[in-house]
Parts: sequence; C-alpha cells; structure tokens
Amino acid sequence: MEKLSYEEMKIVTYNVNGLRQRISQFGSLLKLLNSFDADIICVQETKLRRQEITADLAIADGYESFFSCTRTSDKGRTGYSGVATFCRVKSAFSSVEAALPIAAEEGFTGLLGCSRKDEAASVAEGLEEFSREELLKVDSEGRCIITDHGHFVLFNLYGPRAGSEDADRIQFKLNFYKMLEKRWESLLRRGRRIFVVGDLNIAPCAIDRCDAGPDFEKNEFRTWFRSMLVESGGHFFDVFRAKNPNRREAFTCWPSNTGAEQFNYGTRIDHILCAGSCLHEEHDVEGHNLVTCNVKECDILIEYKRWKPGNVQSWKGGWNIKLEGSDHAPVYTCLEEIPDVLQHSTPPLAARYLPMIHGQQQTLVSVLMRRQAAKQVESHVVSSSFSDGSVILGGCSHSVKRAITDSNVPGTDTSCCSLDQESENTIPKVDDHSEDLADEATCNTTVASNREYASSVHNKETRKRAKKSQQLSLRSFFPKNPNLHNGIDSSATDISTNQTGVPDSNNQSQEGPKMDECECSPTQNDGDRSASSQGQEEPDGSRYLEKEKNNVALQEWQRIQLLMQSSIPLCKGHREPCVSRVVKKPGPTFGHRFYVCARAEGPSSNPEANCGYFRWASMKSRPK
Repeated sequence: MEKLSYEEMKIVTYNVNGLRQRISQFGSLLKLLNSFDADIICVQETKLRRQEITADLAIADGYESFFSCTRTSDKGRTGYSGVATFCRVKSAFSSVEAALPIAAEEGFTGLLGCSRKDEAASVAEGLEEFSREELLKVDSEGRCIITDHGHFVLFNLYGPRAGSEDADRIQFKLNFYKMLEKRWESLLRRGRRIFVVGDLNIAPCAIDRCDAGPDFEKNEFRTWFRSMLVESGGHFFDVFRAKNPNRREAFTCWPSNTGAEQFNYGTRIDHILCAGSCLHEEHDVEGHNLVTCNVKECDILIEYKRWKPGNVQSWKGGWNIKLEGSDHAPVYTCLEEIPDVLQHSTPPLAARYLPMIHGQQQTLVSVLMRRQAAKQVESHVVSSSFSDGSVILGGCSHSVKRAITDSNVPGTDTSCCSLDQESENTIPKVDDHSEDLADEATCNTTVASNREYASSVHNKETRKRAKKSQQLSLRSFFPKNPNLHNGIDSSATDISTNQTGVPDSNNQSQEGPKMDECECSPTQNDGDRSASSQGQEEPDGSRYLEKEKNNVALQEWQRIQLLMQSSIPLCKGHREPCVSRVVKKPGPTFGHRFYVCARAEGPSSNPEANCGYFRWASMKSRPK
C-alpha cells in the first residue's frame, strides 16, 4: 500500500470590498493571490454579477476558482455581495492535492445545483422543512460557496447585515443562519468535518467590539453564535479565540467613514470556525480534536490594513490621500498533517468552465452593444467630415459616391443607386449605360445633402446658443453700479483672490472678458449678436459693466464664505473646527445637517481621538 504524504495547508479569508478594486491595487489577480502565500483563499463581497466574471477576475496561473454571485435585484441592488474561493494547485487534473476540491456547490440549499453533472438540483439534506421559495431567497444573494476537500467541507460565507430597525433584513438573517445550522448538523451526523470561514457580520463577545456596552452580548445573533461553540455545548471552535483566548483589540473591520483605523477602533466579525474530529486514526482519544491536533496557528493579517502605524497623515474629517485597501483585514489559519486525497480533477463548477471564460459565448446584449458602438463611430466620422461645412465637388468620382452612401447622412437621396441591404459597407452599383448620368446625380446629391446637413447643424447651434443665453449666471442677481455711467474705471475695485483667501480651483483670471468665455449672460449674448450684425466694435462701457459685475459677484461670494466659516462651530474637546454631516438614515431627521468633531473615531480614554462633540446645524433639525 502506497504511503500517504502529509502536508501543511494555509487557509485565508478576506472581505475584499470589491474584487476589481483589490486586483487593481495589486496589479493583477495573480499578484493579489500570491501575496497571501496560501493554499485556499476565500474572499467575500466581490461585488460581481455572473455576466461580469471575466478571465482577468477569475483565472490565475496555478489557481482554480469558484464563484457565487447575486441573482436578485431586490430593492434595485445589483452587483453587490458575492463570494469566491481560490485554490492553489499544481495540477487541475488527476491530482491528489487536498487543496483541489473533489466537489463544489453554489449556495447551501442544494437548489442552485452542485458540481456533479449527473445530479439534479434538489433540496439539501436537513432543509426539507423549508419551502423552496424560502430556500431560494436566502441563496439568491451570492453569500455561500461550498468546496469539499475530502478531509473536510469548507463553507465560504458572507453573512447578511441587518440594522436594528430593519425588520425584513433581521428576518432574512435569522433564516439564513437557521438554515445553515441545519445543513451543518446534517453533515456532522454523517461524520464530516466542517470549516466555516468568512465575514459573518457577527461579533460574538464584548471583547470583540471596541465600544461594547453592558447589553452587547444579549443580541440574538451574538447569542446564537456563542451557542454554536464548544464551550456552550455546541460543535464548533472559534479558531482564533482557541489560539488567542485573551487577546484584546484584535479587530478585523473598521468603519470607513470615521477614520477608526487610526486608533484601531473596530470589531472582529471575520471568523474561522471548525467542527468535527481530528485527522488522527485514533481520533476518539480524550483531548483529541481538530483544533488541538491539526490547527497550527490562527491570526489576523494586520499588514493589509489601509492605515498603518507610522502613517504621516491623520484623519481630519477625511483622509488627505485616499487609502488603498479594504475596510477589513484578512484572517488566516495554518493546518498541519493534512494527508493527500484520492486522485481527482477540478469540479465542473470551476470558473474555467464558465461560458464567458471557456466558450466565449456571445450574448444578444454583447452583439447589440457592438452594433451600437459601430453606429457611434460612423456618426462621429460623419460629423467630423462635415464639421467645416465645405463641399468638395471635384470630378464626382465613385469614391465620393461611396462616402455619401456609407455615411448615412440625413436627407441624402440615393434612389439612383442599387444598394445591397445585407452589407454594412456596401458600394453603390451603377448601371454601365448611365454612368455619366449617375455621376451628375451623385454630384447633385452630394451638394444637396451637404447643404441640408450644414443647415441643420447651423440651426442646432443657433438653438443651443439661444438656450444657453436663457440661463442666468450668478452675476445677473446683483445690481448694476451707477458709477459706471459716470465713466469711473471699475478696475480700481478689482479684488485679488489670493488676498481674500478664496480658493481659485481653475487658476483663471477674474477679469471680465475671460469669464465671458465660460459664462454668458443674456446681456452679453445680445450685445455680441447686435455688434456682429452691425459690424461695429463693442463699446467700452459694456466691458466696464461686465467687469464690475464680476467684482460685485466676487465680493458677494467672499462674504458668503466668511459667513459660512464663522458659522462652523468648534468642538469642545480640541477647540478645532467641526465637519458637517448629513443624516442618511430614514426617519424624521433624514437629510438634516449636523456638526461633529473632525478627528478620527477612537476610545474615549485617548485625548487625541474624536471627542464626541455633536451639534445640529439648525434648531429646526433637532428631533422633537
């Protein structure tokens, strides 16, 4: 009998907060995966729809991948959620590596189908009590991919998030975990080992949350999570806590809109759980379990955090430079003494077999998009060729006739030509007996069509100018200076932008004529038209008028800015200007503005952190 070889195996779970963004950050999918140096990499929140999975997002040399994507557009959401599992293997075929799954399944209800082609989709064992509608609903958001690695079954999960006042999502989350528990119990009864990894959106204990209050652990989802653990009589080990029982401030997620990473003010919601016996032959011996015998270590990869200790920039209502990376940190575990499995090949659910990657199958949408793009190119060529309004008669050769026919210019009469309607780039067929007549007709067609096209373009431009002249500018709201009629030079009242502290984002001069190129008031447009029609130069008084309007508008804008700056309160903890925020949560104060301390969120014991100052922007915003 051939002796089995034993290997170590590293498993990583990471909420990437958008797979495209992480691939762009690292340069390629291969570089992203290689950075972990892991055998199995489970990512969550890929934010991909199935039709968006392309080779650059799913295929990397030396890896097999398995995806589950959102299948619903409930509440107008598409392309959110989503999970993917990447397995590093030496060969995808006839392999004995445990990292290469022997089977794979999208979702966990069994209704989305599994990797075995000879099996029809049916309800998974243990879930018979639920209706198909209930099962399909929890599996429709792309939150689970299952891979069977022989020695254990791996669940890659992205748990639902449910706000405290969102009854629908709370019920969805309850059903999600209730059904999962039934599926796990069924596998354990069959003697299977289970690993559950991913962002479960549950921090089980007060030690796992930065600002846990006295009632923190009473939450129904945290209570359920702890009931699953061995210490509460359940089957699962929280692998991180089993290896790091007393470590504090061990967080994996930080709010992205409060700068909380600067002070490590977060929560631990990314987990690795395991259940079942160890891999030893005598696994029933007291003290033997999967964590003690086969889990070498488990920790958080803090080097993937966006904000790292020693960063020069700090949070002041926002980052000066956008930080690259996810708002989560990866978690990993190293397994040891993992024997090889029987020879097998990659399951049919692998991304390599997806039609958009393997078969390059064309869809009706892709064909229509290419046709639309071709029409846009044609219209661009036509508009470019006639933009100067000139007409070239020349000798009226056949090449001229072809250009007219292919351009599809509105108003062109091509009745004298015989066209092949099935060809997109058709050359007109002219009868040999009437070649001269056809040439003459083509010349007339060219001149007529060009005149009509130039006329239509001129009319469109005239309508655009008229429409633009009806738009009021900021200057039109301020009164005229009576001193202009007395010949006073308004340039003496010109205000320097740099002296007043008003930022000039475009680095443009504030003089009147240059402003008129970007903004045209009705008066200026009328003056331009009358001056051009009479062939006379614009009077000096009009230029002075425009310049004075610019000065008045600038002074008013400076006054508004000073008023805004003086109305921004200072926080009581640091005596620094606050930042304004807007309530986005539905309710009586939705859309109302308020002020908070600009510093990063952190523990109240740290004087450098946010002091907690809050003030409504107006008395009307205060809730009654």
